[in-house]
Amino acid sequence: MGQSAGRPKKSRIKLDGYQTMAAETAEEEERTVDASEKRNEQLKAIYGMADLRNGAVGLYNIGLSCCLNSLLQVFFMNRHFTMLLRRIKVPFEAAEQKASVPYQMLLLLEQMQRGRQKSVHPLDLATCLSKHNVKLFVLYDASQLFLNLWNLIKSQINNADLVESLNQLYSIQLQEYIVCQKCSLEMKKDSHMPILPLPMFDFDSCLIKTLEDSLRCFFAPEQLTGENTCRCDQCDKKTPCLLGTKVISLPQTLTLHLKRFYSKEGSRTRKISHYLAFPQSLDFSQILKPEQHHLDAWEKDDGLYNLFAVVAHSGSANFGHYCAYVWSLTERKWYCFNDSSVCQVSWDDVKCTYGKASLRWIFSSHPGFLTCRGETAYLLIYMKKNCMQF
Repeated sequence: MGQSAGRPKKSRIKLDGYQTMAAETAEEEERTVDASEKRNEQLKAIYGMADLRNGAVGLYNIGLSCCLNSLLQVFFMNRHFTMLLRRIKVPFEAAEQKASVPYQMLLLLEQMQRGRQKSVHPLDLATCLSKHNVKLFVLYDASQLFLNLWNLIKSQINNADLVESLNQLYSIQLQEYIVCQKCSLEMKKDSHMPILPLPMFDFDSCLIKTLEDSLRCFFAPEQLTGENTCRCDQCDKKTPCLLGTKVISLPQTLTLHLKRFYSKEGSRTRKISHYLAFPQSLDFSQILKPEQHHLDAWEKDDGLYNLFAVVAHSGSANFGHYCAYVWSLTERKWYCFNDSSVCQVSWDDVKCTYGKASLRWIFSSHPGFLTCRGETAYLLIYMKKNCMQF
């Protein structure tokens, strides 16, 4: 009886213990779920963009900084870039933090995402850039400033894997070749470019009317004759040559520079404002000939790109203003970033940057938003079609 009487008690003790353990497990699971939900919210912020919270966030102009502001918006709205930016190693010393461009960009991104302002001041980042000779109150060329930012970001990231990821994200891998027309000796040189400079005139000095034709002109081989001949090592003299460029691989984000500023024989720089149309979708398999690209240059994605952003310039070569039109990957909408003024726009608004000869400032239907119908696209940023889905 004693043993029999003891078994239920022992069983009850075990049950109580199990209930206690079950309760603790339930609480632990609840804490895990809460932590998981909190982690998911953090991941949304980490993988998100500046427009994740309550629409896109503007940047105040703090001293002729419209060019910088436009480029920063293009960087920050690209979540492939912000994902890499989140993985940088934070500098330990305060002085190193103030001098680190990637870290200051990360802080500015955090301020844009987590703050409540419609616009923020990029003063700390601008101060950091000034330490690297990128000054305020200077009129910058967007293509040159893009290269400066790119080189600073890449040079200040110590993680080799991150640098490689950045190269895959932005760098175009090309192969330049020269073929001697006498002996057929071919010389090759590989190069990586974060931005592709495209001509506005063809070899006959005729205006180019479409982006596709500009790309075809860039990759078309050129005959070097007369004063332009090159020395052939095999012929041991200067000979007529064929100069060309071949695509080895294309990046996730392709940055194209329309060369709208030019000067002749020391004359002052002028701006080419003529009309040049660019498509929403770009298919390199329809633009380049088989001999102009590597066999597997786009075997996984067929060389298909969609337009992601346009950095537009209004004004003359010596005085002007930049703004950025960017496609929101999360909201599936076009936004125009004009310093602190931000508004949703249509594809027809973006097409207005194809180019016009006249310059006319107007007020849009959005309060406080000033736009310029005489603006012209200067940088075109395309993203691989399979990378624009989230």
